[in-house]
Amino acid sequence: MPTVNDIRSTFLNYFQKNGHAVVQSSPLVPRNDPTLMFVNSGMVQFKNVFTGVEHRDYSRATTAQKCVRAGGKHNDLDNVGYTARHHTFFEMMGNFSFGDYFKEQAIPFAWEMVTKELDIPADKLLVTVYHTDDEAADLWKKVAGLPDDRIIRIATDDNFWMMGPTGPCGPSSEIFFDHGDHIWGGPPGSPDEDGDRFVEIWNIVFMQHERFEDGSQSDLPHPSIDTGMGIERVAALLQGTNDNYATDLMRSLILASAEATSSDPDGPGSVHHRVIADHLRSTSFLMADGVMPSNDGRGYVLRRIMRRAMRHAHLLGAKDPVMYRLVPALVRQMGAAYPELGRAQALIEETLRLEETRFKQTLDRGLKLLDDELAGLPGDANLPGEAAFKLYDTYGFPLDLTQDALREKGRAVDTDGFDKAMAEQKAKARAAWSGSGETADATVWFDVADEHGATDFLGYETETAEGQIVAIVEGGALIDKAGKGATVQIALNQTPFYGESGGQVGDTGVLKTDTGTATITDTKKTAGVFIHMAEVTEGEIASGEPAMLEVDHTRRTAIRANHSATHLLHEALRETLGDHVAQRGSLNAQDRLRFDFSHAKALTVEEMAKVERDVNAFIRQNAPVETRIMAPDDAREIGAQALFGEKYGDEVRVVSMGMQPGSGKGADKATYSLELCGGTHVKQTGDIGAFVTVADSASSAGVRRIEALTGQAALDYLAGQGERLAEAASVLKSGVAEVPERVKALLEERKALQAEVAQLRREVAMSGGGQAAPEAKDVNGVPFLAQVLTGVTGKDLPPLVDEHKTRLGTGAVLLIADTGGKAAVAAGVTDDLKDRISAVDLVRAAVEKLGGKGGGGRPDMAQGGGPDATAADAAIAAAEIVLGEK
Repeated sequence: MPTVNDIRSTFLNYFQKNGHAVVQSSPLVPRNDPTLMFVNSGMVQFKNVFTGVEHRDYSRATTAQKCVRAGGKHNDLDNVGYTARHHTFFEMMGNFSFGDYFKEQAIPFAWEMVTKELDIPADKLLVTVYHTDDEAADLWKKVAGLPDDRIIRIATDDNFWMMGPTGPCGPSSEIFFDHGDHIWGGPPGSPDEDGDRFVEIWNIVFMQHERFEDGSQSDLPHPSIDTGMGIERVAALLQGTNDNYATDLMRSLILASAEATSSDPDGPGSVHHRVIADHLRSTSFLMADGVMPSNDGRGYVLRRIMRRAMRHAHLLGAKDPVMYRLVPALVRQMGAAYPELGRAQALIEETLRLEETRFKQTLDRGLKLLDDELAGLPGDANLPGEAAFKLYDTYGFPLDLTQDALREKGRAVDTDGFDKAMAEQKAKARAAWSGSGETADATVWFDVADEHGATDFLGYETETAEGQIVAIVEGGALIDKAGKGATVQIALNQTPFYGESGGQVGDTGVLKTDTGTATITDTKKTAGVFIHMAEVTEGEIASGEPAMLEVDHTRRTAIRANHSATHLLHEALRETLGDHVAQRGSLNAQDRLRFDFSHAKALTVEEMAKVERDVNAFIRQNAPVETRIMAPDDAREIGAQALFGEKYGDEVRVVSMGMQPGSGKGADKATYSLELCGGTHVKQTGDIGAFVTVADSASSAGVRRIEALTGQAALDYLAGQGERLAEAASVLKSGVAEVPERVKALLEERKALQAEVAQLRREVAMSGGGQAAPEAKDVNGVPFLAQVLTGVTGKDLPPLVDEHKTRLGTGAVLLIADTGGKAAVAAGVTDDLKDRISAVDLVRAAVEKLGGKGGGGRPDMAQGGGPDATAADAAIAAAEIVLGEK
């Protein structure tokens, strides 16, 4: 009996032997189709190849594509566990031709694969074709030898595929397997076609037309093939069952669930095990592809799936978290085909454990509330919408989770009442927003968020993606389109552009539609909406259009490195200076980083050197940078650092990087840096490249600011410093290593020379500068010596005053230095006179005449200055008047 893994290998090997390139499954988050929440078929990753927008180095391909249908228009969530073939996660095997071959080869490939390679009995098969597709019908007769009654013509869209309202399209043909008349159901196209007897196992789309807006269509110049085979359905029939959950892969997960919950896999709780097994796959693969649980967008759908599975585990009697314990069983089954599952195993397990631990804390209370509400209702009454909304708003129960719980009780929810309660809450939030002091034009983004929901951010995993424009704003008002030269703000349903927050600047890049191009100059974030500041540079862009989005990779790479470096810097500062260090702000731009932190004094040279050494040591360690989603309290409990004054929601991203030297991977305090952060980061610390500080300054009282560089900017800075040092060595005629000592010697020599020059100036000044030495005159019985000097500075005056005072023995001295038009003044009074006369009064009188203000000091010595040295004589006269009044 072939296993699921055997079937997958057989399929890929067959088409590889027939000239097809084996292409890896694309991530579950589509990068090229903004209308899809998750990849739901094999052709999604080739959409742009089919339309001619993208060209690859192969013209035929085969894949095993992972798919999820759990949100948006493709949503099978409610049926999972209750039917034989509904899943949230499934694998679609496919073979594709991009203008290389068409029907005449696609049909033989399909028939040979199904009947020869998979050995499915031909007499159990029938096919459908579009009712006008005679060519396909004739080929099935020729290749498979099928009679007319086993070639069913379908006149509906079931057998005509379209990529959208316009664009490539064409008829399709399907292969059905007949499980036998012991199972109810009829062939496709019959009244009983929804039964389980006839199961579609293969679908070929013949893309041969292009449809236009007026409904007309023309033939494509290069018709193509898009084939899909659901591996779960084929595995079921090859393993003798019509139940996908009885296959080897799903059965192994069900048995793991039964063992973890100590319950019978086939007993009364069998539906619970099926739900858990299915949801384990979708949640694990979504996390492996970068989706993390959150309160909006894809993360919200993931959380809904998680919580639905966790509730079923609870119904099986599980007291402790179960889901994370099942991940190893999944990795054993599917890790070889999808290695990303193994790489992300630790992250998946921890996220599931934390999410289930958190959810179980509220699950009992929520279910009790549900039971209390039902107890007061008639036996067949629906649950009031207000109660369902309270479960959602207070306990985090999505509506579908409540509906699932009620389904087992034969009840439903008043969804109209739920919608009404939701609308009332949005109205209250809108009123709170309007009264929060936000700018008037910011309210338009609340309208956008209300109508379209929050923007789904893809930028943790990719820098290119396709999004759908949901709003264009110009001058605070919504507009339908914008032409070349317009400066506008654009919102999309999803984006790889990071919106400025948490110290990280917004991304820049390019937005392109079929009709125009816009340069994104910045990205902001308001009310959960990412706002792209843009200038339309070509054509025009319109609301509702799909758009290709590309972040400026070089700029984002530099920003990422700077942001990750701030985390290492923060911890290095804590290790060096103490636990009082806490972040007080930051800037993570493309050209530099700035980090503000609590500390009272400047770092010493030794402290700064140690910080740089530590940061660079962890960069060289090249440790992985990992992210987890946690509740804020749980994050703080494990030691994660939070930004001072930042408001956090009910969940946070916890970024860890670096391993403590000497600690094993499982040891306590193994992680070096652990912080709450929503920004983008490098994959490995080595991606930062290098780190160098360029400034340490005071930001405010008790807060220091370090500015630093990373990567090429750091290397360029160090290279420049080296060039300047070499130039200094050349000027000093010394080796580079001797420059510090040589400079120190020159400074000491300069200091000695300055002292010598100052002494010579004083001696010259005391001697009268070549003129007769000044003599003191009697003013009101006080010897008063006054002199105007040139060639001296204001700093030279106090010692000259002291020397004159010593020579006089008793008296007052006033010296004015002419410093190139400006004047410096110093006055002194001998100790025996300072109780009668104040040097401060003499200086202030002189300063006023010199055009200055103030002046001060002690009664025995005071200084001042003014802008007009030509008034020196008037200044001396003013001082004499002061003396005459004493």
